[in-house]
Amino acid sequence: MEDSSFTNKNKKHILYDVLYGFVHLTPLEWDLIHTPFFQRLKWIKQLGFSFYTFHGAEHSRYGHSIGVMHNAHCILKSIDRAVSDDELFSGDLKTKEAKLHQSLRVAALLHDIGTFPFSHTTENSYIRYGETTNQKNGKGHPDDHEHLGSFIIKRTNYPGGITSLLLKYGVDPLQISNLVKGIDENIMANQILHSEIDCDRMDYLLRDAHYTGLNYGTYDRDYLLYHFKAVKVGEQEILTVNEKALYCIQDFLLSRFAWYSQVVRSGRGAKYDALGEEVCFYFLKNKLMYSYSDLLEMIEKDPVLFFSFNDSYFMGLLQRHYNSDLVQKNHRIRAMIESLLFEISPVVIKNNIFEQKILMHSDTSYNEKILKQVSDKLKSMRDFLLKNGDEQDWIIEDLPKKNIYLLKSAKSVIKDKKQVNVLFERDPTKILMEDGNVKLLSDMENSMLMKLQHHFNFIPNVFCSPSAYIRLKEAGFLN
Repeated sequence: MEDSSFTNKNKKHILYDVLYGFVHLTPLEWDLIHTPFFQRLKWIKQLGFSFYTFHGAEHSRYGHSIGVMHNAHCILKSIDRAVSDDELFSGDLKTKEAKLHQSLRVAALLHDIGTFPFSHTTENSYIRYGETTNQKNGKGHPDDHEHLGSFIIKRTNYPGGITSLLLKYGVDPLQISNLVKGIDENIMANQILHSEIDCDRMDYLLRDAHYTGLNYGTYDRDYLLYHFKAVKVGEQEILTVNEKALYCIQDFLLSRFAWYSQVVRSGRGAKYDALGEEVCFYFLKNKLMYSYSDLLEMIEKDPVLFFSFNDSYFMGLLQRHYNSDLVQKNHRIRAMIESLLFEISPVVIKNNIFEQKILMHSDTSYNEKILKQVSDKLKSMRDFLLKNGDEQDWIIEDLPKKNIYLLKSAKSVIKDKKQVNVLFERDPTKILMEDGNVKLLSDMENSMLMKLQHHFNFIPNVFCSPSAYIRLKEAGFLN
């Protein structure tokens, strides 16, 4: 399914990707990639601090973003909605189809343009701090990478800015922003970019597996691509996958489940990110790093300064404040900074209450019981350390910020909406049956995934300092 065609006039607009080989770029994409905004992504690790545990995971958001664009392109070719290479790579977007093709590629390319240092590690701190979210005259948006990216796409209409380049090539910045957020009027375009099986997940599963050396995220990409199909339902086109690829889809989703469980949310993979989030939150509270409003101002006025908002910036802060007067007085934060600087691992607290569990959506009383057990256990340990420990004895909990679903049911997708055709909902996977009908994957009775739509993965992580671990163990908290 790879695009093996080659046009001499586009020869200079080519990158070589570790997964896909040669990736061709349009003139717009080439210019976008060489802005400070996109070049910044080279200096942001895809998996945050996970490279401390998986030492090959040094890859960046830069390579991932290019891979996502390439997958969006491959899906369009698979469903026969791609224009010819000559039309696309000429940069002269004369037809509606060419404009959509280019817009989808650009949205995929820019989907992570607002990424924070060490990816979600520091982003979680900005969301938690919520500087602009809580402003009286604010819109209530979370201070996250999605809204930061949207701001970059729409508010940089100056030489070398993303907005300026989009307008120069006849691409609507508002449409790109809507595509990045998954709220465009084109349902199929939203599906390609944001769904249970989308161009983003198709890339990061394979890319992260490659660089970590783990095989949890592998699946048959070529087989999956071959079986995508555009289907018209009423006046709208939607993205489906042929029933013949049912087990390939199953492999894809189970790979994502395993990846999330064994890498992203495992104690060994998440421990340094938990420390980074806590330190970043401390820096924000004490005005020791750029605020979210600072970032918005830089985006509008100084793209080169915003370029510096990357992993090196955060590591520089850790080094600068390690011996500062403010941090010297806070033994807890200083110990965490030391762990991040010199890869000194916190201790993972193992207890049956903190074990991974598969919970049912409908069993709210049991779920509340589990959450209360976790909360009560954490409180009892904290209370004990407060009375019997000192500043060196700290605990950090890293609890799931949202429920992680392997597969969403129709009910969970439409929620309280009335008279909604669930096939028009963005997220759930649609299966094209042999008889031409379309069903949700969650309604496929011959798939074991159907049995899992009513469950979600709950993985609480708790870490502590070595001295706290000794005290808790001697007091019998870890039995």
